[in-house]
Amino acid sequence: MKRTLASAAWFLTIYTVAVIVWGAFVRATGAGAGCGSHWPLCNGEVLPRSPGLDTIIEFTHRVTSGLLGLLVAGFTVWSFRARPKGHAVRKGAVAILGFVVLESLVGAGLVKFEWVAADASVERVVVMAFHLVNTMLLVAALVMTAWFAEGEHRPRPRAGRGVTVALVAAALGLVLTGSSGAVTALGDTLVLFQGVSPEDSAVVARLVASRFYHPTTAAVVLALLWWAVSRASVAGSALAGRYGRLLLAVFFAQLASGVVNVWLKAPVWMQLVHLTLSNIVWILFVLMAAHTWGERTLVT
Repeated sequence: MKRTLASAAWFLTIYTVAVIVWGAFVRATGAGAGCGSHWPLCNGEVLPRSPGLDTIIEFTHRVTSGLLGLLVAGFTVWSFRARPKGHAVRKGAVAILGFVVLESLVGAGLVKFEWVAADASVERVVVMAFHLVNTMLLVAALVMTAWFAEGEHRPRPRAGRGVTVALVAAALGLVLTGSSGAVTALGDTLVLFQGVSPEDSAVVARLVASRFYHPTTAAVVLALLWWAVSRASVAGSALAGRYGRLLLAVFFAQLASGVVNVWLKAPVWMQLVHLTLSNIVWILFVLMAAHTWGERTLVT
């Protein structure tokens, strides 16, 4: 039963990343207006009739997101039935549910206020950055809940203040890089795919002018990750070191994909590859941190 609960949490993690990537596909293709300004209905209908391609893309995202909500609700009930009061899995399930609800509210806001397609408002920029931060917190909560569901845990005595500072600094750097990446991707979408010229929009002009922030932040984060991995490899378990080395390898792959993305002028498929790699980096970082701060005894 306990291992099954952990497997369910890992399935939710993978499914959530798929929903996140599909959401990026909706943004990159400009299909966010495929259901008009209606939510939760699609163009005023429960099931759209004779839908166009944009409507199919947006409606598919809504269906998969709605299914995620149902799965998380079921997982929360299961966690409360399977684990005692105060258990970390229960707390994690509640956190996951809260982040998913917030995700749905953000999605509804984007649609209702028409911050989609070619909209180039300041509000959309702010919401997109917040949206990315919330998804990262959601994924982190999923990974940690799965980790806690796999066994019994206790703190590691060697994980002192210096290790904590390195891990927290790297985590904040990753979140900042992710949010700046979301804003950069929005700028690329508006200019390259929606035809909004910097000369016609002050917001787009600022987005284009600030594109250098994302790669600059990524370079700084690489140094922070190197520091965090070196500290985690000493203070954490053997798995912390393994996850750390894999994390650096994937992060280098993500940097390379970012260069290719710019070189190819941000095609949709390359944006999705870049985003997928960023999610893998974040998952590996959370696992490295978990095995640095704590020890786990697996259960069967």
